[in-house]
Amino acid sequence: MAMSEQKAGAPPGSPQPAAGKPKKRFLRQPQMLRMLYALAPLAVVGIYLFGWRVLALLAVCTAAGLAAEWLMASRRGSPLTTANFVTIALYTLSLPPTMPFWMAAVGIVVGVLFGKEVFGGFGRNFANPAIVGRAFVYVAFPIAMTGSFVPAFRGWPGGFGHWAFHTLAQAPEWLGAAAKSGLDAVTAATPVIALRDFGYEPPLLDLVLGSIGGTFRSGTAEKVLAAGSIGEVCEPLIILAGLYLLATRTANWRLMLSPLLAASAMVVLLHHVLGVSRVPSLPFSLFSASLLYGCVFMVTEPVSAPRRPAAMWLYGLFIGVAIVMFRWLGQFPGSVSFSILLGNTAGPSLDMAVAAWQGRKKPKKSEAAA
Repeated sequence: MAMSEQKAGAPPGSPQPAAGKPKKRFLRQPQMLRMLYALAPLAVVGIYLFGWRVLALLAVCTAAGLAAEWLMASRRGSPLTTANFVTIALYTLSLPPTMPFWMAAVGIVVGVLFGKEVFGGFGRNFANPAIVGRAFVYVAFPIAMTGSFVPAFRGWPGGFGHWAFHTLAQAPEWLGAAAKSGLDAVTAATPVIALRDFGYEPPLLDLVLGSIGGTFRSGTAEKVLAAGSIGEVCEPLIILAGLYLLATRTANWRLMLSPLLAASAMVVLLHHVLGVSRVPSLPFSLFSASLLYGCVFMVTEPVSAPRRPAAMWLYGLFIGVAIVMFRWLGQFPGSVSFSILLGNTAGPSLDMAVAAWQGRKKPKKSEAAA
Protein backbone atom coordinates (compact mmCIF):
# COMPACT_ATOMS: atom_id res chain seq x y z
CA MET A 1 0.00 0.00 0.00
CA ALA A 2 1.94 2.82 -1.19
CA MET A 3 2.95 6.30 -0.28
CA SER A 4 4.64 7.19 2.98
CA GLU A 5 5.96 10.37 4.48
CA GLN A 6 9.29 11.35 2.88
CA LYS A 7 12.15 11.49 5.33
CA ALA A 8 15.81 10.66 5.05
CA GLY A 9 15.99 7.16 3.66
CA ALA A 10 12.23 6.98 2.99
CA PRO A 11 11.01 5.43 -0.25
CA PRO A 12 10.97 7.80 -3.25
CA GLY A 13 7.69 9.50 -4.00
CA SER A 14 6.62 9.57 -0.35
CA PRO A 15 4.83 12.75 0.82
CA GLN A 16 6.83 15.10 3.01
CA PRO A 17 5.62 18.14 4.92
CA ALA A 18 6.97 21.34 3.42
CA ALA A 19 9.56 23.20 5.47
CA GLY A 20 8.03 25.65 7.90
CA LYS A 21 4.57 24.12 7.79
CA PRO A 22 3.10 22.46 10.88
CA LYS A 23 3.34 18.70 10.89
CA LYS A 24 0.19 16.81 10.04
CA ARG A 25 -1.36 14.70 12.74
CA PHE A 26 -3.02 12.46 10.17
CA LEU A 27 -1.81 11.57 6.68
CA ARG A 28 -4.72 11.01 4.31
CA GLN A 29 -3.71 8.56 1.58
CA PRO A 30 -6.16 8.26 -1.34
CA GLN A 31 -4.75 4.89 -2.39
CA MET A 32 -5.38 3.52 1.09
CA LEU A 33 -8.90 4.93 1.09
CA ARG A 34 -9.63 2.90 -2.04
CA MET A 35 -8.42 -0.20 -0.20
CA LEU A 36 -10.86 0.58 2.60
CA TYR A 37 -13.66 1.04 0.07
CA ALA A 38 -12.88 -2.42 -1.29
CA LEU A 39 -12.86 -3.97 2.19
CA ALA A 40 -16.03 -2.29 3.49
CA PRO A 41 -18.51 -4.64 1.72
CA LEU A 42 -16.66 -7.64 3.15
CA ALA A 43 -17.10 -6.23 6.66
CA VAL A 44 -20.85 -5.71 6.10
CA VAL A 45 -21.29 -9.23 4.74
CA GLY A 46 -19.20 -10.50 7.65
CA ILE A 47 -21.74 -9.02 10.06
CA TYR A 48 -24.58 -10.63 8.10
CA LEU A 49 -22.87 -14.04 8.17
CA PHE A 50 -21.54 -14.01 11.75
CA GLY A 51 -23.37 -11.37 13.79
CA TRP A 52 -22.68 -7.97 15.33
CA ARG A 53 -19.71 -9.31 17.26
CA VAL A 54 -17.76 -8.76 14.03
CA LEU A 55 -18.28 -5.00 14.39
CA ALA A 56 -17.14 -5.14 18.02
CA LEU A 57 -14.03 -7.08 16.96
CA LEU A 58 -13.28 -4.41 14.36
CA ALA A 59 -13.68 -1.70 17.02
CA VAL A 60 -11.35 -3.45 19.48
CA CYS A 61 -8.67 -4.04 16.83
CA THR A 62 -9.01 -0.45 15.58
CA ALA A 63 -8.48 0.96 19.06
CA ALA A 64 -5.49 -1.31 19.74
CA GLY A 65 -3.93 -0.77 16.30
CA LEU A 66 -4.29 3.03 16.46
CA ALA A 67 -2.82 3.10 19.96
CA ALA A 68 0.19 1.08 18.78
CA GLU A 69 0.81 3.39 15.82
CA TRP A 70 0.30 6.54 17.89
CA LEU A 71 2.78 5.31 20.52
CA MET A 72 5.58 5.09 17.95
CA ALA A 73 4.53 7.88 15.58
CA SER A 74 4.29 10.44 18.38
CA ARG A 75 7.88 9.70 19.39
CA ARG A 76 9.08 10.13 15.81
CA GLY A 77 6.94 13.20 15.21
CA SER A 78 5.23 11.55 12.25
CA PRO A 79 1.46 11.48 11.56
CA LEU A 80 -0.97 8.63 11.84
CA THR A 81 -1.77 7.15 8.43
CA THR A 82 -4.74 5.84 6.50
CA ALA A 83 -2.60 2.78 5.77
CA ASN A 84 -2.90 1.70 9.40
CA PHE A 85 -6.68 1.47 9.05
CA VAL A 86 -6.11 -0.82 6.05
CA THR A 87 -3.77 -3.01 8.12
CA ILE A 88 -6.35 -3.20 10.92
CA ALA A 89 -9.18 -4.08 8.54
CA LEU A 90 -7.17 -6.72 6.68
CA TYR A 91 -6.08 -8.30 9.95
CA THR A 92 -9.50 -8.31 11.60
CA LEU A 93 -11.31 -9.72 8.56
CA SER A 94 -8.79 -12.58 8.48
CA LEU A 95 -9.72 -13.73 12.00
CA PRO A 96 -12.30 -16.32 13.08
CA PRO A 97 -15.55 -14.58 14.08
CA THR A 98 -15.36 -15.81 17.68
CA MET A 99 -11.72 -14.88 18.29
CA PRO A 100 -11.39 -13.58 21.89
CA PHE A 101 -11.13 -9.79 21.92
CA TRP A 102 -7.93 -9.63 23.93
CA MET A 103 -6.15 -12.10 21.67
CA ALA A 104 -7.20 -10.14 18.61
CA ALA A 105 -5.91 -6.93 20.22
CA VAL A 106 -2.55 -8.52 21.03
CA GLY A 107 -2.20 -9.71 17.45
CA ILE A 108 -2.78 -6.31 15.84
CA VAL A 109 -0.43 -4.60 18.29
CA VAL A 110 2.30 -7.11 17.38
CA GLY A 111 1.57 -6.65 13.69
CA VAL A 112 1.72 -2.85 13.82
CA LEU A 113 4.72 -2.61 16.14
CA PHE A 114 6.92 -5.45 14.88
CA GLY A 115 5.71 -5.58 11.31
CA LYS A 116 6.03 -1.85 10.64
CA GLU A 117 6.80 0.64 13.38
CA VAL A 118 10.12 -0.77 14.63
CA PHE A 119 11.45 -0.38 11.09
CA GLY A 120 10.50 3.29 10.92
CA GLY A 121 6.80 3.24 10.12
CA PHE A 122 4.81 2.88 6.93
CA GLY A 123 6.95 2.66 3.82
CA ARG A 124 9.81 0.89 5.59
CA ASN A 125 8.13 -2.36 6.63
CA PHE A 126 9.79 -5.54 5.37
CA ALA A 127 6.55 -7.54 5.58
CA ASN A 128 2.82 -6.97 5.42
CA PRO A 129 1.91 -5.91 9.01
CA ALA A 130 -1.50 -7.58 8.81
CA ILE A 131 0.15 -10.88 7.91
CA VAL A 132 2.69 -10.45 10.73
CA GLY A 133 -0.16 -10.05 13.22
CA ARG A 134 -2.12 -12.97 11.84
CA ALA A 135 0.91 -15.25 11.78
CA PHE A 136 1.68 -14.29 15.39
CA VAL A 137 -1.76 -15.27 16.67
CA TYR A 138 -1.55 -18.53 14.70
CA VAL A 139 1.61 -19.43 16.62
CA ALA A 140 0.75 -17.86 20.00
CA PHE A 141 -2.94 -18.87 20.16
CA PRO A 142 -3.33 -21.88 17.84
CA ILE A 143 -6.43 -23.28 19.53
CA ALA A 144 -8.32 -19.98 19.24
CA MET A 145 -7.21 -19.50 15.63
CA THR A 146 -8.15 -22.98 14.48
CA GLY A 147 -11.05 -23.80 16.81
CA SER A 148 -13.09 -20.59 16.80
CA PHE A 149 -14.92 -21.14 13.53
CA VAL A 150 -18.71 -21.34 13.46
CA PRO A 151 -21.37 -21.88 10.79
CA ALA A 152 -22.67 -18.84 8.96
CA PHE A 153 -26.15 -17.54 9.69
CA ARG A 154 -28.80 -18.22 7.07
CA GLY A 155 -31.73 -16.31 5.62
CA TRP A 156 -32.90 -12.89 6.72
CA PRO A 157 -31.96 -11.06 8.89
CA GLY A 158 -29.04 -13.49 9.30
CA GLY A 159 -26.35 -12.15 11.60
CA PHE A 160 -27.99 -8.71 11.61
CA GLY A 161 -30.42 -10.14 14.13
CA HIS A 162 -27.84 -11.77 16.43
CA TRP A 163 -24.73 -10.92 18.40
CA ALA A 164 -22.84 -14.12 17.51
CA PHE A 165 -23.51 -17.76 16.70
CA HIS A 166 -21.90 -19.14 19.84
CA THR A 167 -24.08 -16.95 22.09
CA LEU A 168 -27.37 -18.36 20.79
CA ALA A 169 -29.58 -19.75 23.55
CA GLN A 170 -30.56 -22.67 21.34
CA ALA A 171 -28.82 -24.27 18.39
CA PRO A 172 -30.52 -23.81 14.99
CA GLU A 173 -32.71 -26.70 13.89
CA TRP A 174 -30.57 -27.39 10.83
CA LEU A 175 -27.69 -28.46 13.09
CA GLY A 176 -29.87 -31.32 14.29
CA ALA A 177 -28.37 -33.99 16.52
CA ALA A 178 -24.89 -32.51 16.29
CA ALA A 179 -25.85 -29.73 18.68
CA LYS A 180 -28.19 -31.51 21.09
CA SER A 181 -25.64 -31.33 23.85
CA GLY A 182 -25.41 -27.56 23.56
CA LEU A 183 -23.55 -25.07 21.42
CA ASP A 184 -20.42 -25.18 23.57
CA ALA A 185 -20.01 -28.87 22.80
CA VAL A 186 -20.27 -28.49 19.02
CA THR A 187 -17.04 -29.40 17.23
CA ALA A 188 -16.94 -27.60 13.89
CA ALA A 189 -14.70 -28.17 10.89
CA THR A 190 -13.99 -25.67 8.13
CA PRO A 191 -14.31 -26.89 4.52
CA VAL A 192 -10.54 -27.45 4.23
CA ILE A 193 -10.42 -29.48 7.46
CA ALA A 194 -13.63 -31.35 6.54
CA LEU A 195 -12.12 -32.48 3.25
CA ARG A 196 -8.57 -33.11 4.43
CA ASP A 197 -9.37 -34.92 7.68
CA PHE A 198 -12.84 -36.39 7.10
CA GLY A 199 -13.15 -36.72 3.33
CA TYR A 200 -16.23 -34.49 3.09
CA GLU A 201 -16.40 -31.91 0.29
CA PRO A 202 -19.06 -29.18 0.78
CA PRO A 203 -21.18 -28.00 -2.16
CA LEU A 204 -19.25 -25.63 -4.41
CA LEU A 205 -22.02 -23.02 -4.44
CA ASP A 206 -21.89 -22.74 -0.64
CA LEU A 207 -18.14 -22.23 -0.82
CA VAL A 208 -18.50 -19.47 -3.40
CA LEU A 209 -21.29 -17.58 -1.63
CA GLY A 210 -20.01 -18.10 1.91
CA SER A 211 -23.26 -19.66 3.15
CA ILE A 212 -21.35 -22.47 4.80
CA GLY A 213 -23.04 -24.44 7.55
CA GLY A 214 -24.84 -27.65 8.31
CA THR A 215 -23.71 -31.10 9.31
CA PHE A 216 -21.90 -34.02 7.74
CA ARG A 217 -21.16 -37.55 8.82
CA SER A 218 -17.72 -39.01 9.46
CA GLY A 219 -18.10 -42.67 10.23
CA THR A 220 -20.74 -42.87 12.93
CA ALA A 221 -20.19 -39.30 14.15
CA GLU A 222 -22.08 -36.25 12.99
CA LYS A 223 -20.01 -33.10 12.71
CA VAL A 224 -20.77 -29.45 12.11
CA LEU A 225 -19.49 -27.72 9.00
CA ALA A 226 -18.23 -24.23 9.83
CA ALA A 227 -17.40 -21.25 7.66
CA GLY A 228 -13.93 -19.71 7.60
CA SER A 229 -12.63 -16.33 8.70
CA ILE A 230 -14.81 -13.23 8.67
CA GLY A 231 -13.85 -11.66 5.35
CA GLU A 232 -12.66 -14.69 3.45
CA VAL A 233 -15.87 -16.60 2.76
CA CYS A 234 -17.84 -14.52 0.23
CA GLU A 235 -15.77 -15.07 -2.91
CA PRO A 236 -17.83 -12.96 -5.39
CA LEU A 237 -17.25 -9.86 -3.25
CA ILE A 238 -13.51 -10.60 -3.09
CA ILE A 239 -13.40 -10.94 -6.88
CA LEU A 240 -15.32 -7.67 -7.34
CA ALA A 241 -12.98 -5.97 -4.87
CA GLY A 242 -10.00 -7.25 -6.84
CA LEU A 243 -11.42 -5.90 -10.10
CA TYR A 244 -12.04 -2.53 -8.43
CA LEU A 245 -8.46 -2.39 -7.12
CA LEU A 246 -7.12 -3.22 -10.57
CA ALA A 247 -9.41 -0.75 -12.36
CA THR A 248 -8.34 2.06 -10.03
CA ARG A 249 -4.67 0.98 -10.26
CA THR A 250 -4.57 0.56 -6.51
CA ALA A 251 -3.10 -2.94 -6.85
CA ASN A 252 -0.60 -4.29 -9.34
CA TRP A 253 -2.09 -6.92 -11.64
CA ARG A 254 1.14 -8.95 -11.72
CA LEU A 255 1.14 -9.34 -7.96
CA MET A 256 -2.53 -10.37 -7.93
CA LEU A 257 -2.49 -12.71 -10.91
CA SER A 258 0.81 -14.53 -10.47
CA PRO A 259 0.02 -16.37 -7.18
CA LEU A 260 -3.39 -17.41 -8.51
CA LEU A 261 -1.81 -18.80 -11.68
CA ALA A 262 0.89 -20.63 -9.72
CA ALA A 263 -1.57 -22.12 -7.22
CA SER A 264 -3.90 -23.19 -10.03
CA ALA A 265 -1.07 -24.79 -11.98
CA MET A 266 0.13 -26.69 -8.91
CA VAL A 267 -3.37 -28.01 -8.17
CA VAL A 268 -3.85 -29.12 -11.79
CA LEU A 269 -0.48 -30.87 -11.75
CA LEU A 270 -0.93 -32.58 -8.39
CA HIS A 271 -4.64 -33.44 -8.55
CA HIS A 272 -5.51 -33.80 -12.22
CA VAL A 273 -2.19 -35.05 -13.63
CA LEU A 274 -0.39 -36.89 -10.83
CA GLY A 275 -3.56 -37.95 -8.98
CA VAL A 276 -2.41 -36.88 -5.49
CA SER A 277 -5.43 -37.70 -3.36
CA ARG A 278 -4.72 -35.11 -0.66
CA VAL A 279 -5.03 -32.27 -3.16
CA PRO A 280 -8.66 -31.43 -4.09
CA SER A 281 -10.06 -30.19 -7.38
CA LEU A 282 -9.20 -26.77 -8.77
CA PRO A 283 -12.58 -25.12 -7.97
CA PHE A 284 -12.43 -26.27 -4.35
CA SER A 285 -8.84 -25.09 -4.00
CA LEU A 286 -9.63 -21.63 -5.38
CA PHE A 287 -12.83 -21.00 -3.44
CA SER A 288 -12.02 -22.51 -0.06
CA ALA A 289 -10.15 -20.84 2.80
CA SER A 290 -8.18 -17.65 2.25
CA LEU A 291 -6.49 -18.12 -1.13
CA LEU A 292 -8.43 -15.42 -2.99
CA TYR A 293 -8.43 -13.05 -0.01
CA GLY A 294 -4.67 -13.38 0.37
CA CYS A 295 -3.93 -12.92 -3.32
CA VAL A 296 -6.22 -9.90 -3.75
CA PHE A 297 -5.43 -7.98 -0.56
CA MET A 298 -2.23 -9.33 1.01
CA VAL A 299 0.18 -10.24 -1.77
CA THR A 300 -0.49 -6.91 -3.50
CA GLU A 301 0.91 -4.87 -0.59
CA PRO A 302 3.56 -2.88 -2.54
CA VAL A 303 5.95 -1.89 0.25
CA SER A 304 6.94 -5.48 1.04
CA ALA A 305 6.64 -6.69 -2.57
CA PRO A 306 9.35 -6.38 -5.24
CA ARG A 307 9.43 -3.29 -7.45
CA ARG A 308 10.60 -4.78 -10.75
CA PRO A 309 7.98 -6.49 -12.99
CA ALA A 310 10.01 -9.68 -13.47
CA ALA A 311 10.62 -9.91 -9.73
CA MET A 312 6.89 -9.43 -9.11
CA TRP A 313 6.15 -12.48 -11.25
CA LEU A 314 8.73 -14.60 -9.45
CA TYR A 315 7.45 -13.36 -6.08
CA GLY A 316 3.83 -14.23 -6.84
CA LEU A 317 4.67 -17.58 -8.42
CA PHE A 318 6.70 -18.55 -5.37
CA ILE A 319 3.85 -17.63 -3.00
CA GLY A 320 1.25 -19.51 -5.05
CA VAL A 321 3.31 -22.71 -5.12
CA ALA A 322 4.06 -22.44 -1.39
CA ILE A 323 0.36 -22.03 -0.53
CA VAL A 324 -0.60 -25.28 -2.26
CA MET A 325 2.35 -27.21 -0.85
CA PHE A 326 1.77 -26.04 2.73
CA ARG A 327 -2.02 -26.38 2.66
CA TRP A 328 -2.42 -29.83 1.15
CA LEU A 329 0.89 -31.59 1.73
CA GLY A 330 1.41 -30.26 5.26
CA GLN A 331 -0.68 -30.15 8.41
CA PHE A 332 -0.54 -26.48 9.37
CA PRO A 333 -3.69 -24.47 8.51
CA GLY A 334 -1.96 -21.09 8.14
CA SER A 335 -0.60 -21.81 4.68
CA VAL A 336 -1.51 -18.48 3.06
CA SER A 337 -0.11 -16.33 5.87
CA PHE A 338 3.22 -18.10 6.11
CA SER A 339 3.61 -18.39 2.34
CA ILE A 340 3.20 -14.63 2.01
CA LEU A 341 5.63 -14.03 4.87
CA LEU A 342 8.20 -16.20 3.11
CA GLY A 343 7.59 -14.21 -0.04
CA ASN A 344 8.05 -10.95 1.88
CA THR A 345 11.47 -12.05 3.08
CA ALA A 346 12.46 -13.09 -0.45
CA GLY A 347 11.16 -9.91 -2.12
CA PRO A 348 14.32 -7.75 -1.83
CA SER A 349 16.53 -10.63 -2.98
CA LEU A 350 14.33 -11.18 -6.02
CA ASP A 351 14.59 -7.49 -6.91
CA MET A 352 18.38 -7.60 -6.62
CA ALA A 353 18.64 -10.84 -8.61
CA VAL A 354 16.51 -9.44 -11.43
CA ALA A 355 18.48 -6.19 -11.43
CA ALA A 356 21.76 -8.10 -11.66
CA TRP A 357 20.43 -10.32 -14.45
CA GLN A 358 19.15 -7.34 -16.43
CA GLY A 359 22.45 -5.53 -15.83
CA ARG A 360 24.39 -8.42 -17.38
CA LYS A 361 22.15 -8.41 -20.44
CA LYS A 362 22.67 -4.71 -21.24
CA PRO A 363 26.44 -4.88 -21.87
CA LYS A 364 25.92 -7.85 -24.21
CA LYS A 365 23.37 -5.85 -26.22
CA SER A 366 25.69 -2.84 -26.46
CA GLU A 367 28.56 -5.07 -27.60
CA ALA A 368 26.39 -6.64 -30.29
CA ALA A 369 25.33 -3.18 -31.51
CA ALA A 370 28.99 -2.07 -31.71
